[in-house]
Amino acid sequence: MNTSFLDGINWLAVLVAGLAYFALGAVWYSFLFSKQWIKSSGVDVNDPKMKTGMAQTMASSAVLMIVTALGIAILAKRMELTACWMSGVKLGAITGLLLGSTAISISYLYEKRPLALYLINGGYTLFGNIIAAVIICCWR
Repeated sequence: MNTSFLDGINWLAVLVAGLAYFALGAVWYSFLFSKQWIKSSGVDVNDPKMKTGMAQTMASSAVLMIVTALGIAILAKRMELTACWMSGVKLGAITGLLLGSTAISISYLYEKRPLALYLINGGYTLFGNIIAAVIICCWR
């Protein structure tokens, strides 16, 4: 298998970008949209079952955000983006809106989820991709 598409990837930038995406989630879901997310998702935060396996859930989501950052890094390299924050904003907006948020949309249509929940989760995906892409594009 040809893995040359991974040549020149700044792995530290990918790790930092993924962890920054994860950190945004702490702010997004704890401070900015906590009440709206709880109401829209229907999650009972007082249910003891919700706390079971939370460390594994958070670790898994951090890994998936690092994987997303890797995808962004591969695109940034293939597109030969310059070390510029605006390139990162554009790439993050493209990946966040056209890939991440639309994937969420498809699931939400079939699951008949509330629009408010889509806006919270889709917005997080959009801004998380932007943050990750800015870090990756600027850290060359």
